[in-house]
Amino acid sequence: MQRIYLDHNATTPLNPAVADAMDAALREEFGNPSSLHHFGQRAKAVVDLARSSVAALVGADASEVVFTSGGTESDNFAIRGTAEALERTGRRHLVACAIEHEAVINTVKALGKRGWDVTLVAVGPSGIVSPDDLRAALRDDTALVSVMHANNEIGTIQPIDELAILAHERGALFHTDAVQTAGKIPLDVKKLGVDLLSISAHKFYGPKGIGAIWIRRGLRILPIMTGGKHERNRRAGTENVPGIVGMGAAADIARMKMADEAARLAPLRDRLEKGVLRAVSGTDVNGAPTPRVANTTNISFDRVEAESLLIALDLEGIAVSTGSACSSGTLEPSHVLKAMGFQAHRTQNSIRFSLGAGNTEADVDRVIAVLPEIVKKLRSLSQPAAARA
Repeated sequence: MQRIYLDHNATTPLNPAVADAMDAALREEFGNPSSLHHFGQRAKAVVDLARSSVAALVGADASEVVFTSGGTESDNFAIRGTAEALERTGRRHLVACAIEHEAVINTVKALGKRGWDVTLVAVGPSGIVSPDDLRAALRDDTALVSVMHANNEIGTIQPIDELAILAHERGALFHTDAVQTAGKIPLDVKKLGVDLLSISAHKFYGPKGIGAIWIRRGLRILPIMTGGKHERNRRAGTENVPGIVGMGAAADIARMKMADEAARLAPLRDRLEKGVLRAVSGTDVNGAPTPRVANTTNISFDRVEAESLLIALDLEGIAVSTGSACSSGTLEPSHVLKAMGFQAHRTQNSIRFSLGAGNTEADVDRVIAVLPEIVKKLRSLSQPAAARA
């Protein structure tokens, strides 16, 4: 059976060139980057090279990049580190968007249980934060605002530069989770105007278990992991040299290819979207069509349970998602679609299709071809017995 992978927002396959770079690091650069001898300095050199590559991906200086274990740690570092640094100043208010990734939502909620005031800014059906709504949420004691650059479930891109200005006008810092935009669209931390930015390598064909946080030069943020003086005293623990090398290699490839890849994927995404809406009745796209990352569409299927549709597609060799991979395996409706104001049935009947490097028109056409019969069967099974008789 030919298998089609349409879940690139959950994770991407490792680029072969990245695997080669990691293999060389595993075999040859076994030294500890903190060691002063020859082997340690060789390891430090490849880590520094990778740091420069990751910095270039987000338009930053290498000295501002701290390596982490991934997007979740980077988000925690940004939020908890800022909160602890500002706790004694009297600024004890945190603001986040209601459709943030769980790494942000659950972190601010955890701080809320420790006495911090937390405001989650709602979004409408567009999935885009209104600057007016953020302005209304800000207070004189707001310490940090966290709004993701692009949503992982629906792909909508937020007006980060405008939102960051509003936060700064009230004296608050601004963090953006750019996990779903790094390697997909050009990033420049200076143009975005943010103070902190999180990324993760496995979303742009790098390895799992490695990520980074950009911290604006001069910003005081307390480490959430203590120990040695690694990463300029900001993240203790011996560096994951092969993972860092892989992230650097993936960042270099992404910078070179992202424009062409976005230009290729957007028409494929639109072909899939239009084909599904045309072939299957009772379907609709969730979220604003623009601005949106080129590879993502989230479609609701009326009178179909999303998990049943996902399983049926998997049996046909097509891998999709019901939303964030970090919350899969639960029966809870999508918190993203719920926050957008959709009715309960729509939060539980939507499928995310996220395309990537290996996808072709033939893949898209295969999905469009098999969906109508699958949906028809699932709808018939969901009808009461009397209606089917």
